[in-house]
Amino acid sequence: MQNTCTVNKTVKYLTKKWTLLIILELYKGERYTRRFSDLRESLHDITPKVLSERLKELEREGILNRYVDATSFPVRTEYTLTESGLEIINVIRGIKSWALKWKIENIPCGQQDCKVCVL
Repeated sequence: MQNTCTVNKTVKYLTKKWTLLIILELYKGERYTRRFSDLRESLHDITPKVLSERLKELEREGILNRYVDATSFPVRTEYTLTESGLEIINVIRGIKSWALKWKIENIPCGQQDCKVCVL
């Protein structure tokens, strides 16, 4: 597969560890928005460095927007899914449906709406 292939380029950033889970956590937030500290709390094993890197990558790709409120102390930074980011939720739901159908060791999920899923 060529490096310029759309699938290849997209898979390179979407399949990095934590990326889809970060998108899902943003989706769960009010108005699809979460603060850095909220994301860090929800994704228990992620390091601050990796979270920061993934958020920057997702912002570059147009999956989320970053908003900094410097009028308060400490400075508040929030991340919100864009329309593009919201569409990826359908991909995540598709992965979930496939996994529940074909992976024998998966326990059926009680939450059909990923927005309320507690992972």
